[in-house]
Amino acid sequence: MVADPWRDRARRAMESRLRPNGDVRPHYVVCGQDALAFYLVNELIAAGGRVTVIVPPQRRADGPDIRTVRGIRVIRAARIDEATLRLAGLAGARGLALMHQDDVGNIHAALCAQEVEPDVRVVMRMFNTSLGNGVKRLFADCQVLSDASMAAPAFVAAALGEVTPTHFRHGGRTLHVARRADVRPEHVICGLADTRERTHPRVLPADQDQADVVLAEATGEPAGTVIAARRLVRARRRRRPAFALLRALRVFVSRKIGIATIGVLLIVAISGILLSRAAHLNLWQALYLTLLTAVTGSDVDLGERPGVQIMQVVLTVAGLALVPLITAVVVEGIVNARLAINAGRLRTPRTDHVVVLGLGNVGTRVMWQLHDLGVEVVAIDKDPDARGADVARRLGIPLIVGDGAQEETLRAASVATCQALVVVSTDDVTNLQAALNGRLVKHDLRVVLRLFDGDFAERIQKAFNIGISRSVSYLAAPAFAAAMMDRDVIATIPVDRHVLLVAEVTVAAGSPLDGQQLTALSQSQGVRVIALARDGGSRPQWSPAAGERLGARDRVTVVARRAGLSWLVKQASVLTMPPAGPVGPDKGVPGGASA
Repeated sequence: MVADPWRDRARRAMESRLRPNGDVRPHYVVCGQDALAFYLVNELIAAGGRVTVIVPPQRRADGPDIRTVRGIRVIRAARIDEATLRLAGLAGARGLALMHQDDVGNIHAALCAQEVEPDVRVVMRMFNTSLGNGVKRLFADCQVLSDASMAAPAFVAAALGEVTPTHFRHGGRTLHVARRADVRPEHVICGLADTRERTHPRVLPADQDQADVVLAEATGEPAGTVIAARRLVRARRRRRPAFALLRALRVFVSRKIGIATIGVLLIVAISGILLSRAAHLNLWQALYLTLLTAVTGSDVDLGERPGVQIMQVVLTVAGLALVPLITAVVVEGIVNARLAINAGRLRTPRTDHVVVLGLGNVGTRVMWQLHDLGVEVVAIDKDPDARGADVARRLGIPLIVGDGAQEETLRAASVATCQALVVVSTDDVTNLQAALNGRLVKHDLRVVLRLFDGDFAERIQKAFNIGISRSVSYLAAPAFAAAMMDRDVIATIPVDRHVLLVAEVTVAAGSPLDGQQLTALSQSQGVRVIALARDGGSRPQWSPAAGERLGARDRVTVVARRAGLSWLVKQASVLTMPPAGPVGPDKGVPGGASA
């Protein structure tokens, strides 16, 4: 490739402008403008990074406006190519986040980035993780993450009324999240949250004994979601097939034909009983005589008593009406079932199932995981060619094509008898309308609601008593931020709309934590120490005493909120400059620059 002197001068000038004298803050480039990119940028700024964001020329109508985040530089570009990445200052940057919901586009952008800065750390968002794991081998430092895969277990657990099944292994132990009542006291490592007040859970309460959701050592017991799913499967198997048949007939057979058929059957039964009593027959003989008389008619016998002759006449006439009625029932049921399939309605009503509304990235993962657990699922999407439509057909999951926000669509999905309604479309208004209409159909319906705006979600919880809401972007952002900053985040634990991080932090020599007692960490809001590994130690000490003093190169394992972890990382590091000016995600104000 022939060198371009003008481009070289422009690149050097741009890098000089992006890295002011004395500014040693790490530089990150983020491509995307949806809610996940918004939360990621706030995470990076809160950690003291400089962020350049590449967005399309036109802003998305849904989700927050990433351009209003304070302290970032915005570049508008219709295409992410080498020129755009050079303009963003990728050369010398610490990391590149490709956050578009386009697997092929993200791969193309990563290949372009390799030409600009071969050693840059690439964090790629992909739905097809199998493809991503194959592609990541092409790059020197690449992490492939799926926000849908991260968030789906939280939605599945909420639909089943259980805590999110988080498992991870650290320090020779396998730890998991569970309810305190489901584990033995000696297996509890740390209290995580008090969720007894449904709309106001307390995360990392000061008194850990008050926490009903805990981090515990795994002992081979199945997760709560697995137990709940098995319970639903057993309940479904105990249902009587006759009841299912009657429900199906009630749906696919018209009321008039049903009443006429039942009336004729009653006439046949009463006449058969009277005839058998008059002839002094046993049960089998009575059944035999009644069926043959109703279907084939009775032989003429002028010597019989008048009462017996009347019963024979009634049975014969009723039999003449019964045959075409049964034929009509069968034909109408088959036709209506075929019409229901073509119209996207259920062939038979369902009970104790889970309705998933929205088959995008997250909805597809939720539907798949529920199916793998053995839970009966009904899917709804207005687009017959949605991402998860083919998956639903392949798994044999009923798919209703229609507007899930409408009450008639929800009734068609048997919401009145379902276990939970999981609303995960990409439109907050549609999600809210579906949740409210679902509550109209069933007042005590468990609704798991996806909302992008955190403040809006809190107000909805208070106003409409919908206590289960999730933000996919908010749940996944910490993992993306940790991958960008190369932090040793072991696991992320979603608790309601909050996210806790399990991380291991190394104490640097000369840092504020060097020589301090663990009490200094425990007294911090949003940080709980669960293990301590001394310099050179291969195994950590679990639940260390608060009086233990920290030394250089000690490794502290904590459960922390995001702000608490950022504080801890700064305290464990040697500060070479004053903290950066940009504010964190909870206090950002409009005002970014643009190029």
